[in-house]
Amino acid sequence: MPAPLMKIETQTTAPATADCVVIGAGIAGVSAAYWLARAGLRVVLLEKGRIGAEQSSRNWGWCRQQNRDARELPLSTRSLALWEEMAADIGVDLGFRRCGLLYLSDDPAEIEGWASWGRFARDQGVDTQMLSRSEATERGAMTGKSWLGGVWSPTDGTADPSRAAPMIASGVIKHGGIVVQNCAARGIETSGGAVSAVVTESGTIRTPQVVVSGGAWAGSFLQQSGIRFPQASVRSSILALAPGAEGLPAALHTAAVSVTRRADGGYTLATSGRSHLDPTLRMIRDMKYFLPMFAKRWRVLHPGGLQAWRADFETRRIWALDRETPMERVRILDPAPSESVIAETVRRARKLLPAFKATPVQAKWAGYIDSTPDGVPVIDANIGIPGLTLAAGLSGHGFGIGPGVGHLVADLVTGRTAITETAQYRLDRFGGSQWGKVSKF
Repeated sequence: MPAPLMKIETQTTAPATADCVVIGAGIAGVSAAYWLARAGLRVVLLEKGRIGAEQSSRNWGWCRQQNRDARELPLSTRSLALWEEMAADIGVDLGFRRCGLLYLSDDPAEIEGWASWGRFARDQGVDTQMLSRSEATERGAMTGKSWLGGVWSPTDGTADPSRAAPMIASGVIKHGGIVVQNCAARGIETSGGAVSAVVTESGTIRTPQVVVSGGAWAGSFLQQSGIRFPQASVRSSILALAPGAEGLPAALHTAAVSVTRRADGGYTLATSGRSHLDPTLRMIRDMKYFLPMFAKRWRVLHPGGLQAWRADFETRRIWALDRETPMERVRILDPAPSESVIAETVRRARKLLPAFKATPVQAKWAGYIDSTPDGVPVIDANIGIPGLTLAAGLSGHGFGIGPGVGHLVADLVTGRTAITETAQYRLDRFGGSQWGKVSKF
């Protein structure tokens, strides 16, 4: 079952030329196209299926600084302000609210980890507040139990995954960009060693700049140009409860379950880290890069099935640019959720939060979360071919930083001063051993 997603009307054909072509209209791609169009470039945003239809509409919707890897924190902080700026400029509601995020725990080690992160983050200007036993129990009164401690991050918030990417795409159009859905990019052409065109299923677009923001498809796409981008995907299952529950926080995380209020008054439910690993040939080939991450997270990763293999988004094959590609055969990655994970998540939620006891399941879905070996995105304009920029591997926490990722991409493409440091996002950081480089949070 697909996640809820707003539809918008876009053009059906692409122009013959552009200043920049952005491939992939998830949150990173639409944000990159928006900032590029706002900078005055003639931008074409290509999406093989529907805007935001893969992981960008299948996530929790959290926009957080709390517990971010230090390498992502500056981008996360900037993104919170950019959510507000984009909504004001486009004149639409992206569903972004600084509602605050509440974390509760009975695990002393987890609480100490949050406290350690908080000491670092407060030096960076982040408002993160540790909660004592009494404070956590008071804020968690809706659970009907006492808590050892927690964290309250008042300036963090959530956005609406069902409308954010489509509405930002409308901002691309507002600033003169062209958005084309149901048009797969098959590959790039070069001239003199630099980007000269994008070949699509509907024709060729001449352009000196290309941004690859294809999410879980990015590694296979780059492979066609001889660029290795180590990338692995896990299948995460999630569900929504119907409206009706009252007295709950807008966003709550516990070890048992995490809940997020939806725009319709219902709640999205998920169990943090409980994912399935569906094997593919590329995953097996790149296993050496991911062993440290898998070793750290083996307790929450479960063997999966053949869904990813059949979808072929992590193929090792080189395809012809004048023939149908895997992106055209599978326009939208829509894997089946794990029924056991869904059932366990509902059970935990109803046990923890009595307000959910009579609330029915409204929808359930799954998505593929693409990750880099260290859990930090690649945002890099120096990946081997001049004019080719990569923005992918958002690693399950990219929705909230999407506006910042897009702004940083536009900075790199236009050559203007970047909004954050960029060295931590380079592709070439995966040249050596990955032991000790995995994201802590």
